[in-house]
Amino acid sequence: MHLEGKVALITGGSRGIGRAICLRMAQDGAQVVVNYRQGATEAAAVVREIELAGSHAIALQADVSDGAQVLEMYRRGVEALGPVDILVNNAGVFRRGDLADFDFSQLAPMRETNVDGLVHCTRAAVEGMKQKGWGRIVNVTSIAAHGTSMPGTTFYAATKAAVMVLTRRFAMELGASGITVNAVAPGFIVTDMSAGLAAEAILAKTIMRRAGTTDDISHAVSFLVSPASSFITAQVLTVDGGRMDYLSHG
Repeated sequence: MHLEGKVALITGGSRGIGRAICLRMAQDGAQVVVNYRQGATEAAAVVREIELAGSHAIALQADVSDGAQVLEMYRRGVEALGPVDILVNNAGVFRRGDLADFDFSQLAPMRETNVDGLVHCTRAAVEGMKQKGWGRIVNVTSIAAHGTSMPGTTFYAATKAAVMVLTRRFAMELGASGITVNAVAPGFIVTDMSAGLAAEAILAKTIMRRAGTTDDISHAVSFLVSPASSFITAQVLTVDGGRMDYLSHG
């Protein structure tokens, strides 16, 4: 219960990796804001599961790509639970495409959610963290950002590479205020977003010979916001089971 008394906000918290992180933050003692864009029913189910386990959570709708919606979400979250101590920028959008066939209209929603959304949410959270002199920010990126052999992910990878850069830059800007900023880079994780990818070919390149689970990522996030990581910032923790096609890219 190392997060008792803390408030954690997880964007894209209604399903997949975000859902697992919400449940883990509650298990660790935090009160949880479950952000969602469209999945109201799923977000409500996450809140119920947390409350049945004896913790407290609320679900708040906001499209993180819209700065005004983010500010309203934070206002409501602070009103209900207090200032956010822990921010997990998990919300993400994936569109397939490479150089030859990519539709540039598909780049905008990825950039607006994966990059702009991270900036909107971080800006909203840091003032309260600075006032307390303590804060934890974890950004969810992807091993695709290291450089990938998987076709169809070029421009998605570019947005996730921006997340890695912003992680290190924000860590530099915020460290003197007692705020750490780190990232988790998942490998192949079984979620709705990964459906349809060539799972067997990917697993053949993985040292552990298995796909990752959403809990594998939530455990990593739990570590990065725990007292055990208080001297760790500006880092990207890769959680991919040892992808052999990425070992030279770390």
